[in-house]
Amino acid sequence: MAEWYDRLVGDEGSEYHQKVVFPGVLRMLQVQPADAVLDVACGQGALCRLLETKGATVTGIDAAEPLVEIARQRGPTCIKYHTGDAREIEKMPFIASGAYASAACVLAIQNIHPIAPVFTGVARALKPMGRFVLAMMHPCFRGPKETSWGWEEKEGVQFRRVDRYLVPRKTPIITHPGSAPDVYTWTFHKPIEAYVRALRGAGLLVDAIEEWPSHKTSEPGPRAAAENQARTEIPMFMAIRAVKIG
Repeated sequence: MAEWYDRLVGDEGSEYHQKVVFPGVLRMLQVQPADAVLDVACGQGALCRLLETKGATVTGIDAAEPLVEIARQRGPTCIKYHTGDAREIEKMPFIASGAYASAACVLAIQNIHPIAPVFTGVARALKPMGRFVLAMMHPCFRGPKETSWGWEEKEGVQFRRVDRYLVPRKTPIITHPGSAPDVYTWTFHKPIEAYVRALRGAGLLVDAIEEWPSHKTSEPGPRAAAENQARTEIPMFMAIRAVKIG
């Protein structure tokens, strides 16, 4: 999937990364100059490079060697990239215990299962009171194949339909629709309580949850006002911040 994902995200992140996700993640991380920051499932390093411009000392890990190589090629060389499974951070000799002021996992946790080992590894890597920011597609409203937009003609209301939520599930995501139906990756839906429970089990205390709507607006038309209101009211992303307390 590396080539497809690199085209999607690019050097600085997709439009959603740049307009919504990265600004929110930076605000919640509260990165200070010279902070050591760990980017879990860093991909081709878009967030790592942004963190480096804020003065952070950055380490990125990702399971996809091609994406890690792309990240290294784009530099700067001061960012340390490693290939590794996010569920095995505790076993990684290059991730020192208690070395990081903060960590992030951005738009990746829903492609990882199980999540408990990820959080345990992050907790080990963080300093006491270190911050971990987890950003994802909103589990309530953006479940693939189980949520969708709808239009109520009589009331003129744009709404979000939710067919399933509480039961965890595994769903294939086709990465090249129409051209390569056999090429897919997995997404793992979990309710919000599953993330909070796994964080708590790792000794990470949730101290903030933010819900971010899309930044986009509809073209002028009879449904534009209703669509814009629905887009503003029904969030696209959710972010959780947890602090290492033990």
